[in-house]
Amino acid sequence: MKIIIAKTAGFCMGVRRAVDMVLEAPGSQPEPINTYGPLIHNPQVLDLLKEKGINSLAEIPREGFGTALIRAHGVPPEAQMGLEDAGFKVINATCPRVIRVQTIIRKHTEKGYASIIIGDSDHPEVIGLKGYAGSQGHVINNLAELAALPPFEQAIIVAQTTQNIEFYDTVKQWAAAERPHYKVYDTICDSTSKRQAEITELAAQVDAIIVVGGHNSGNTVRLTEIARQTGKPTYHIETEEELDLNALAGAETIGITAGASTPNWIIRKICRVLELIPVGRLSGWKLALFNLQQALLLTNIYVAFGAGCLCYACTRLLGATQNFPHVLIAFLYVLSMHIINNLTGKKSDHYNDPVRARFYESNRHLLGMFAFLAGGVGLATAYSLGPVPFAVLLAMSVTGLSYNLNLVPPRFKQIRYRRIKDIPGSKTVLIAVAWGVVTAILPALRHADEVSALATTAVFVWSTCMVFVRTAFFDLLDIQGDRIVGKETIPVAFGEKQTRVLLKTMLITGAGTLAAAGLLQIVPWFGYLLSLCPLLFLPAAIAHRQGRIMPGIRLEFLAESLFVFTGVLAFLFSLAA
Repeated sequence: MKIIIAKTAGFCMGVRRAVDMVLEAPGSQPEPINTYGPLIHNPQVLDLLKEKGINSLAEIPREGFGTALIRAHGVPPEAQMGLEDAGFKVINATCPRVIRVQTIIRKHTEKGYASIIIGDSDHPEVIGLKGYAGSQGHVINNLAELAALPPFEQAIIVAQTTQNIEFYDTVKQWAAAERPHYKVYDTICDSTSKRQAEITELAAQVDAIIVVGGHNSGNTVRLTEIARQTGKPTYHIETEEELDLNALAGAETIGITAGASTPNWIIRKICRVLELIPVGRLSGWKLALFNLQQALLLTNIYVAFGAGCLCYACTRLLGATQNFPHVLIAFLYVLSMHIINNLTGKKSDHYNDPVRARFYESNRHLLGMFAFLAGGVGLATAYSLGPVPFAVLLAMSVTGLSYNLNLVPPRFKQIRYRRIKDIPGSKTVLIAVAWGVVTAILPALRHADEVSALATTAVFVWSTCMVFVRTAFFDLLDIQGDRIVGKETIPVAFGEKQTRVLLKTMLITGAGTLAAAGLLQIVPWFGYLLSLCPLLFLPAAIAHRQGRIMPGIRLEFLAESLFVFTGVLAFLFSLAA
């Protein structure tokens, strides 16, 4: 089965901005934190905000305190003034596209224009827009209502930002023919336009369409209507629990789009469930291979194997004569730390990877013992190599285990970062550096008389950059779930756009450093060829962005296999040498 996700599926700019603002409010704004009305039209996001102590005000109290955020749909101006008069600090999280429409209406109302708003009269955005028009506002939902209005001397026509494009085109044609003196503004959001245009293109490529989003979300309902007009079987769902797997079992290609208020983690959950449909058709060795692949990924054995392969490549580049103990240490350390990371990160996995979260919840005791056993054997192996490798690995292990612990006493309230976890980007950086140490630095320390400092630096940079890109890439996929639980990763700290630029920089840095070392004969000749390995992440990243590989087992296995490939190449090159 092939799954195609629409490029525009998920949070639009306005929703992402509103969610970011409300998540950043605790700790930086007067508490308690409230939103006036539901922040967005997505029950799952609203439930999560409630869990974090962020509640929704159904009405304006006579007296209030703390912070009130105005919902992404906007509110009438008197509502904002009412919140301020009640005593709240008001933060306006209205979508900038909606603010533009509010401004157009307000300016023309001051000049005596009537405002004709094309939209749903009971939609929060339209209620807010009408508040700016006052008695001169008229909400219209169909052409008959539009034609029934008296001809105004001065009037403007605007649309709800999530209105159906085809219907608004009809309205504009009517206005040009019947009321040419009216001013008509194109106020449908670009994101809405793209979603509606894209779903028609998507329908031509698939056997069935899944539209994900709140059942009370206007833009999601319109996407569903447009999808059904194409004639393809269309299913509007809020969560993966509503999937009709029997109805979808016969589809070879399934298209997924989502409303502007749908978070990425819900789309990923749906992809995970759909990904398992073909498994029911497998048998024999194919089914056994899938189960093995899934088990290796869930237990982190495959990622640890990749670390061992990367370590082998590093030892060959460094010219270390004894590589097996270091490969074993890298395998055991990464296995231990990644299992512990999954055991302590089940909350974010609940959104980002529910299959993994359930696996670790049901097997937490066994996996915990497995992690500490692997860590203990790794430390014992390092001890056999000498006090320095043992001390370095012990320090790294302690750092990893203390990642979630409060290291600063409560009395030092002025210190913001109380845990290593609280430092922005700490997770992404620490994982990359830890891999670099166990794969490159430890072998160099053990063979200090054989390895030059320049070779050690070049190999460490190459290894660290590869792991940084791999970790940050997965963090990009998990950014919305990580933000909800407050997990500090590079994408959360710096944003998606800056992170993508950083990833390209790290790829070039890692490849360029080892290529230069190979050309200068600081490392063996095949270092020049191995320098290209970081660039192999690009095809996987591009395939994901183009929707050819969905977040799931295939993408994860492909990314981890790049490290295995690095070790295989190093082995073949060493044989040739």
